[in-house]
Amino acid sequence: MAWPEVPEDLLAGPRGRRLCFDVVSPHGPGYLPDNCPAWVAVTVENASADPEHLASELASLVSQADLEGMAELSNPASLLEPLSDSVGGAMYWQPPDEIDQALAHPQVAEELAAMARAVTAAPASRWWSSLLARNHQHFVRLLIGETDHGLTAEPPDLSGADANLASWLADTIEEERSAVSRPTDPAAPYSGHWWSAPALSRLVWSTRSLRDFGPVGMILVEDAPGHSEAITWPLTVTPDVRVFEVRAPQDWVELAGRYPLEVTKSRRHDWWRVTGWDGTWVVPNFAAIAADFDAVHLTVGGYLTTAGRALSVGGGVGVPHGSSGGGIARTEEAKTMLAGWPPDETYWLADVLQTTGRPVRWANPAPGDDFLAWTPLPQA
Repeated sequence: MAWPEVPEDLLAGPRGRRLCFDVVSPHGPGYLPDNCPAWVAVTVENASADPEHLASELASLVSQADLEGMAELSNPASLLEPLSDSVGGAMYWQPPDEIDQALAHPQVAEELAAMARAVTAAPASRWWSSLLARNHQHFVRLLIGETDHGLTAEPPDLSGADANLASWLADTIEEERSAVSRPTDPAAPYSGHWWSAPALSRLVWSTRSLRDFGPVGMILVEDAPGHSEAITWPLTVTPDVRVFEVRAPQDWVELAGRYPLEVTKSRRHDWWRVTGWDGTWVVPNFAAIAADFDAVHLTVGGYLTTAGRALSVGGGVGVPHGSSGGGIARTEEAKTMLAGWPPDETYWLADVLQTTGRPVRWANPAPGDDFLAWTPLPQA
């Protein structure tokens, strides 16, 4: 069976649409043919273009693509470049870029349907729907230089999840409280934390490793500053670990709906610029989730269909606030957005990991230009 069950679902989210576009135009905007003036205007000149013209030109590009050959790709590496490009183009603190805005027009996106079917049918994308790779997890420490921020080859601290979650929750609540002084106008020039992932929490995160490329956490990076070095550690996972899998938008909605934490004031301005929604925002309360699950894993498919979308958690949903989840801020429609969580990353909410084996140092001779150029350095 092709993944996902309905291939066109890949076009519901900005990252999935961008992936399909990057497959159509694999060498970037500078290589678009001369008979695509509307797309050249968008991608090269950062200008707007008529959706009808964009759709017509995109249909022509797709018709020239080798869709049968695309559907037969078997090496996962064959789709890593467009996947990495789509991930690298994600932004949650400003409006979508010109390409994402153009692809958001329904009549433009629907021209990518044939490409979505080819990509999701390809054996090379089969791992995008796979659950946590329990036997192939790696912690990744990305560096800009060998002594970046004083980091060394010391192994990661795999303990203290409870304390890190408590600190994350307290910081999130405090930021929401302090943001009460920000203007209610969503267009006001204010910004803050835009993540819905528990970023900056000191929680351990990990990714799987792909043969010939190493841990994908070095490759699939949002808003990457151009890391030139990395150190990775192989991890073992306890066999009875409880994992919540985010495989589709409804999984993220379920997570945010079951364990809601309101962040309207602190996310209002950033997320309005991304989605246009001016209402109640919630994120999952990972401190509460930890009572039921040890980890949350985001599949590649879950990322491509979910990230960057304003998703409703339902009308009349009570939005808890406060450290214990008690008290109801309001009962009205709330929305959530997956932001700042790259594909195949797992956040660990419990101390269930151990390092196994020696760390590996990696170097990228073309940081910022080629995310696939990582090579392992000789062991000392």
